[in-house]
Amino acid sequence: MRVTAIIAAGGAGRRLGAAVPKQMLEIGGRSILERSVEAFAVHPAVAETIVVLPPELAAAPPSWLAGRTPRVRVVAGGERRQDSVANGFEAADERADVLLVHDAARPFVTADVISRVIEAAAAHGAAIAAIPVSDTVKRVEQRSGEAVVVGTIPREAVYLAQTPQGFARGVLREAVALGRTGVDATDEAMLAERAGHAVRIVDGAPSNVKITTAEDFAAAVQQTTAVADRTRMAPAAPADLARIGVGYDLHRLAAGRRLILGGVEVPSELGALGHSDADVVCHAITDALLGAASAGDIGQHFPDTDAAWKDASSIGLLRQVVQLVGDRGFAVINVDVVVVLERPKLGPYRSRMAETLAAALGIDPHAVSVKAKTNEGVDAVGRGEAIAAHAVALLRLQCA
Repeated sequence: MRVTAIIAAGGAGRRLGAAVPKQMLEIGGRSILERSVEAFAVHPAVAETIVVLPPELAAAPPSWLAGRTPRVRVVAGGERRQDSVANGFEAADERADVLLVHDAARPFVTADVISRVIEAAAAHGAAIAAIPVSDTVKRVEQRSGEAVVVGTIPREAVYLAQTPQGFARGVLREAVALGRTGVDATDEAMLAERAGHAVRIVDGAPSNVKITTAEDFAAAVQQTTAVADRTRMAPAAPADLARIGVGYDLHRLAAGRRLILGGVEVPSELGALGHSDADVVCHAITDALLGAASAGDIGQHFPDTDAAWKDASSIGLLRQVVQLVGDRGFAVINVDVVVVLERPKLGPYRSRMAETLAAALGIDPHAVSVKAKTNEGVDAVGRGEAIAAHAVALLRLQCA
């Protein structure tokens, strides 16, 4: 199954009242757009990400976006949101079986939500992430300029729609075609409904908020700052609050493979063999995190017998595990990793590895140590036939 994600970022965000499009505003040092794009670009099931920007931004995209791999492409948006999504659909790879549509203004979408939408769309043709309402819902009419309750809607019948929304290619094609006839809709699910398709609901997440107003933006900044502060401020903790994990990984080397280490491609005649991209650094750290949280190992979560992880980005898998240990109440404090490789020399790439890993781990680059060693000609690693990595991770249980 091939999946394409369309990030709808073609609007101006006028309701926020900012001087620039809201998707370009920064939260915690990264723009709203960058956070949204990254969530899909690193997801192991997403083969391609189409970013739909206002024409002026599409002509000169930000440097971090212009420098992405060919898996991330930029197209110009249209006048309405549905026009922008239509442009993204036209630009998508024709081999895509499932297409996701996501609002760039939802920068906190998780890998779990994305996976649920993909699975449901593949099985049923159309699916959206949504959360049930918890408050009583009233239906009102305007009478003489005042809102008057005319009925109560059962809460179990009302959900708050989120994105991503996922569609089989044929379903989205029909939805886009209907939108081009002049039918207005607030989202693609509404167009799919009007085209006669049933849309399934999967669990969204309360944290998957949409940033629309200045108040939304302020709340998102405050929340992100609070999380970053809790992660950075890690005073000495009692033993029962600190957890240490150890990870190890080894892969054979072969010609014709890329050498990816810590999410960074290192020029090399030989690359690591594996079901995923065989990034031994990320794999060792992943196992260290899982071990510290008593959450199994990498083989349990991402088995090499599952086609979903074929050629998967290991830095993306690492992000998922960071989310997993976070859900268990742990924050990553620091990571130390040793790469054992005869050649090439890794010195020029260590700082980039530390920065890339830190971004995935949600910690400061100074809290990530990457060291490189040789095996002095001993065994398969020493003969240049394999590469290995050892990692240690420190987690801290967050106090309520």
